[in-house]
Amino acid sequence: MAIVCKSSAEIEKMRRSGHLVRQVLDALRDMVAPGVSTMDLERAADKLIRDAGAKAAFKGYYDYPCVLCTSINQEIVHGIPNAKRVLKAGDVVSIDCGAVLDGYYGDAAITVPVGQIAPEVKKLLDVTEASLYRGIDAARVGNTVGDIGAAVQQLVEANGFSVVREFVGHGIGTRMHEEPQVPNYGKAGNGPKLRVGMALAIEPMVNAGKPGAVLLQDKWTAVTEDGSYSAHFEHSVAVTNDGPVILTE
Repeated sequence: MAIVCKSSAEIEKMRRSGHLVRQVLDALRDMVAPGVSTMDLERAADKLIRDAGAKAAFKGYYDYPCVLCTSINQEIVHGIPNAKRVLKAGDVVSIDCGAVLDGYYGDAAITVPVGQIAPEVKKLLDVTEASLYRGIDAARVGNTVGDIGAAVQQLVEANGFSVVREFVGHGIGTRMHEEPQVPNYGKAGNGPKLRVGMALAIEPMVNAGKPGAVLLQDKWTAVTEDGSYSAHFEHSVAVTNDGPVILTE
């Protein structure tokens, strides 16, 4: 598949879907507390997306059953919301949300602490989020996809954490997953050149321990191989002549 570059009008539409995703994530962040279930978050997101006249991007995608992915502690990505999964103090929960508005997709993720968390877990969240912005800063015309991954990997590994290899970021537009794939590791200068109008979902998934991931029996939830905590942050970003523009702010 070829890489699709978007017009400024298309980027504007993506900004609207991205803005909705951000509003949903902000509302969910405020809800996160001990005693709240991941299904409580799911129901709230479902209502917010519907009320905005948009469609949930994940539900039904390869038969995925829910609006959100909610991944707790050692779960890396694609945790399925469940009324029995109740958050407790010291947990972290990654919330990944996508929406389609006017035919264009927005996709973003945050990892939220539940009450007080251990200092080393807070560091994991801080470094993962910082690595996202380091990756975004590399999303400039003339750079390559490899520059993004190298920027993320460098910061993550300098802090003693590891980058998940099995899951990567992606192009985004009128489909949730478009070309190119955007790994969170790699060599600067490698991969496709970045051009004006490319839209990318950049999403570091970072483990406190080793990088390995294992798929659970539900065929969706990926967990760390060594049981260490994992964090996930994501923005949808447009490559412009004026530098990277975050569409999910």
